Amino acid sequence: MKLPSRRLSASRLLAIGLTLAFVASASSSQAEDFRISSFTVDVTIPLKHRCMGVLPTKSQKVLDPLYTHGFVLQSTGLPFVFCAVDWCEIRNDSYDAWRKALADSTGTTVDHVMVCSLHQHDAPVIDGGAERLLGSVGLAGELFDSNFHDKTLVRVAKAAEDCMKSSRPITHLGMGQATVEQIASNRRMVLPDGSISFGRGSRSGTDPRSVAAPTGRIDPQLKTLSFWHDDRAILALHVYATHPMSFYGRGEVSSDFVGLARARRQRDDFSIHQIYASGCSGDVTAGKYNTGTNEDRKALVQRLYDGMVTAWENTERVPLDSMNFRNTSLKLEMHPSERVDRNRLMNVLQDQDAKTESRILAAMGLATHERLEQNRPIDLPCLDLGPAKIVLFPGESFVGYQLLAQEMAPHQFVLSIGYGECWPGYIPTAREFADGFDDSWLWAAPGSETRIREALKKILEAKTP
Repeated sequence: MKLPSRRLSASRLLAIGLTLAFVASASSSQAEDFRISSFTVDVTIPLKHRCMGVLPTKSQKVLDPLYTHGFVLQSTGLPFVFCAVDWCEIRNDSYDAWRKALADSTGTTVDHVMVCSLHQHDAPVIDGGAERLLGSVGLAGELFDSNFHDKTLVRVAKAAEDCMKSSRPITHLGMGQATVEQIASNRRMVLPDGSISFGRGSRSGTDPRSVAAPTGRIDPQLKTLSFWHDDRAILALHVYATHPMSFYGRGEVSSDFVGLARARRQRDDFSIHQIYASGCSGDVTAGKYNTGTNEDRKALVQRLYDGMVTAWENTERVPLDSMNFRNTSLKLEMHPSERVDRNRLMNVLQDQDAKTESRILAAMGLATHERLEQNRPIDLPCLDLGPAKIVLFPGESFVGYQLLAQEMAPHQFVLSIGYGECWPGYIPTAREFADGFDDSWLWAAPGSETRIREALKKILEAKTP
């Protein structure tokens, strides 16, 4: 694998210097001693396990394994943990459990742990509160296998702890990006009669309207943030905004084209740990370019892999001088629709004649009601590495939020990652709410953009002299 050696231009270094002239962190370090360690754990679900929370066909075979990839950054302050999981979603009590287990095992605090799902659909949804509610009506194990999950979390936490024993010094950051061709397309389409449709799903390439419609609002850039010891790369984190599905629902467990591209990139050089995370892509799919065939899956793998390679070739290195962490609480409200009314959801959960999948969905909504009644907000964290920032968004945040984060920090290399705490499901921007976006996976209320915008200001906007 070619190791980039380019440096940032003088003008860009000046811009970066301006943005580094502030400190607004609960935990920061100006020491020169930075260290990184990484871990990988197989988290493949067993057979006969439900996928995507509500898919009727349970896992029948494993096409390729599911993994957790993560890293631990250390300096003089508290360690920072990043963990990306090849699962559809981790929500509510389970999301809290993941962060606590990783914090406890690495000697840090929960707010210094970022956990994200990649959101493949042939993978599980984990929600401890929903599973408890399902167990109370005789449906234990229908959402996920609690025994498997608990053992898996122990293994992941132990891997994070053990990896710190072999941490390596880092001196530089690498930042590179590349335009990815013919993967992402927005769900939103303007139909010939002028009406708005959000019907372009992950495999809409057989629909002439979906193919003919413009790509729509996307972020075409795949971004790669890398960590280096002098001129030797140690780890690369790739982020791209698209739903990561080519096809699903056949009972074939898979990390899909994003995981397959990541694995192919890893084989280029096993000395550099390759990690992938999905960007804010609640409204972005491969539907314009994908018909759901094996051939199309292979093509998507190739295009994403090419983006990773090109971003690497475009990488510019800069010394790592600081590691700052900021976090703010984000309070989103439950959607006011009768569809997610608490009493209605309870009736569905207890209705023995209702479909199991409908009762699962009701349990997930009820678990969120419980969370909100307990006044447990979402964390919106930012790891600030000077010229680069990592921001973790909740749920299926629409791509507009990713573009907004970049607008707020125009002189930084911002990696916007989606699918953190996933209880909100889809989080449209004000535009999509105004266009009438609705879905059974929509729990967040209108007005979410205002709240997220204000939260981003607290963690992103630089205070220059």
